Amino acid sequence: MAFLIRQTLVYAVPLMIVALAGVFAERSGIINLALEGIMIFGAFMGVLFVRMVQQWGWFQQAYDARNYLALQGFCALTILFSAAMGALFSLLLAFAAINLKADQTIGGTALNLLAPAVVLFFIRILVNQNTLNMYTGDAASWFMLKKAMFGYGRTQNMGFLGSAFVDKVYAATYICLLVFAVMAVILYKTRFGMRLRSCGENPQASASLGINVIRMRYAGTVISGALAGLGGFVYVLTTANCSANGDVAGFGFLALAVMIFGNWKPGNICGAAILFGLFKCIAASYSILDLNGDGRYLLKDLNINTNLYRLMPYVITLIVLAFTSGSSRAPKAEGIPYDKGMR
Repeated sequence: MAFLIRQTLVYAVPLMIVALAGVFAERSGIINLALEGIMIFGAFMGVLFVRMVQQWGWFQQAYDARNYLALQGFCALTILFSAAMGALFSLLLAFAAINLKADQTIGGTALNLLAPAVVLFFIRILVNQNTLNMYTGDAASWFMLKKAMFGYGRTQNMGFLGSAFVDKVYAATYICLLVFAVMAVILYKTRFGMRLRSCGENPQASASLGINVIRMRYAGTVISGALAGLGGFVYVLTTANCSANGDVAGFGFLALAVMIFGNWKPGNICGAAILFGLFKCIAASYSILDLNGDGRYLLKDLNINTNLYRLMPYVITLIVLAFTSGSSRAPKAEGIPYDKGMR
């Protein structure tokens, strides 16, 4: 059960943060369908940053000395870099949607097509293969928390809570949870958040009160890009051994579904992400899940075709959206270019 909880968090947390990225953009009035592309770009830039820093030898001494605190600082630095690169990439969408008043759906789709092409192009140039990996070691040895860091021996038991939430968990997961909580408070409990949300509901009324709608929509889109870039790196760090190949398994589109299912509200998004993360976890590790601790793998013993398990997260997404999309309420002005002359 501890393994199930730990792995569910691995899949749920990137979904949460990327879904919140979509909320920031859409609450400001911009439809961000480019979450998938921004995740791909942020993941690539994060892995590239890790690889380059390892080549420069900046944290090699800390790694050799098993200075785990310094290595978590390295991870946090990479997360910041990925977020910055995601924000930079999202400016393409912001410029097209706000300044050029282009169709936001088409703009987002274009970025989803552009990102993997650009990423694979640069990976081929850099390493002459289709995947960019860390320069040395693996993600677990560099960035994963282990019970030895807290004074426990290899055979000692940390208890259920320790096994579920500390041992073999990435600190990046908790950094994402902290960022999610802070950004949710900013969106709903601050003046900035109130102004941002007003621009997605009635931008003309907001402008009449002195709010710079264009600036707020840029802010919403850039924050959205930063969160999606962060989520992209954390996803490949925790599920793909910190490697980039121009693919994030459709998590950007799943995050859009989580956002709609969550009705654009952080609390609901958290619950929806855990639900989808659970099914994604089952799909990825059903063959080694010991649900009741008796040494039997019940899901594996059912002899269900592997592809059916892999389909589960996406089928669940479609079913949930079919029953909940009718009651979802999107921001009124999302997708509508801002025109000062409109009333």
